[in-house]
Amino acid sequence: MATPTASTPPTMADGGRAMFAWLREMRETHPVREDEYGVFHVYRHADVLAVSADPAVFSSDLSRLRPDSDALSEEILSVIDPPVHRRLRSLVSQAFTPRTVAALEPRVVELAGQLLDEVEGSEFDLVGDFAYPLPVIVIAELLGVPPEDRELFRGWSDRMLSMQVDDPVEMQFGDESGDEYERLVKEPLKEMHGYLQRHVEERRANPGGNDLLSRLVAAELDGDRLTDRQIVEFGGLLLMAGHVSTSMLLGNTVLCLEENREIAAELRRDPSLIPAVVEEVLRMRPPITVMARVTTRETTIGSVTVPEGRMVMASLLSANHDERHFAEPERFDPRRSPNPQVAFGHGIHYCLGAPLARLEGRIALEALLARFSDIRITPGASFDYHRDGLFGVRSLPLTVRRG
Repeated sequence: MATPTASTPPTMADGGRAMFAWLREMRETHPVREDEYGVFHVYRHADVLAVSADPAVFSSDLSRLRPDSDALSEEILSVIDPPVHRRLRSLVSQAFTPRTVAALEPRVVELAGQLLDEVEGSEFDLVGDFAYPLPVIVIAELLGVPPEDRELFRGWSDRMLSMQVDDPVEMQFGDESGDEYERLVKEPLKEMHGYLQRHVEERRANPGGNDLLSRLVAAELDGDRLTDRQIVEFGGLLLMAGHVSTSMLLGNTVLCLEENREIAAELRRDPSLIPAVVEEVLRMRPPITVMARVTTRETTIGSVTVPEGRMVMASLLSANHDERHFAEPERFDPRRSPNPQVAFGHGIHYCLGAPLARLEGRIALEALLARFSDIRITPGASFDYHRDGLFGVRSLPLTVRRG
């Protein structure tokens, strides 16, 4: 059995520089590290891919750790294994297709323009005024729920993201009997599920609509249909994870361009580079930095034996900075080719929302560059980063110039 290491990862308070250095050390000296809680952390790109590609050994069903827990549900696409996962993903994919996402482009362009029209003067908060409302309105309209309810959505996500714990197992489950877990996780989840349940019931009573909830209600595969709970869970996952991760992606894009002014200038000369810039931002600063799995049997990762029933935290951030796969990984290089970044995961749980995040990221950057001749982080502005497991800012004050 591996000996737990005492090394404690730094925070993201400096924008990731200390974390990048710490992860580089871990890849060299402890590529598979057992921490003081008995959780195994995986840092190298090849090992992260191996973990994500083998659901028979590395299960997404985290309830294996707490069989009596009600914090996770077998109805959630992201935490179930084959064969149930295959059936559920096939049903969801009938409604949430690449064509559905592509058809959103004109509306995303329109919304981005409208949000920037509301910016007055030369200063605004990128997150509050643009990077948060854009994806949440898009997803709300896609689902068929009122976009004006977005402050409800923000309240739910802010409460859940404010939960602070050190133990990765507790991060997934919390103390289910604790007041803080009740207030910050259970209550907002219950409110969100109840909200979406009412919309699903309305679609069942009035079928035939063209929004995503209506299409999920109508989806059928060999006589099998999605349950209300499955639709509610997927809608909640898309609403919460979709807007939070895309909001962080847009903030991270501006941060990367602030640090690489020559690339920002090149983008203005050649906007065709924008998709590659978004891809490199996803590598450099992935919004979701880890993925959790549970071993179904004793196994080996690298040269380390991992017992059955242990949580494995695979670092997407570290994999994206692994010098074994990326030359000069801490250099921002949109022309990097190939760019096998894993910001959206790998294997059967590859993020269904990846095409939508890429679409929104591209259009948002196009809109910002077209609207403003210069974009800078406001000198002296303070902003803080989300908690561990996420890589993004909660606010980002900008000073811009028009024309």
